[in-house]
Amino acid sequence: MAGMNLTEHPTNNFPAALKGARTSLGLAQEAFSLASSRTYVSSLERGIKSPTLSKIDTLAEVLGLHPLTLLTLAYLEDPHMESAEPLMARVAQELRLVLRESNSGKADR
Repeated sequence: MAGMNLTEHPTNNFPAALKGARTSLGLAQEAFSLASSRTYVSSLERGIKSPTLSKIDTLAEVLGLHPLTLLTLAYLEDPHMESAEPLMARVAQELRLVLRESNSGKADR
């Protein structure tokens, strides 16, 4: 788990995640023209604005990615990490906990 302290509260770097995903996939900001203006995408990539979850869905669709992929990139401590496995393991563990608690709570009703 080198490079990631799972006990600290994570912070996101959505601007770098969006720009990194876009450039890695060879897309220009103009590729988002049906979903957003180039100016809006630029302001997201510069961290001037923050997207809503609905906008993340739309941006991910343009990128051809699942929204969680884009969010995972935003929460990687080191965007150049070769592996997201530590983060994905934590998310899987937390999902199991929440879903188990949610399902046991339904049985109590």
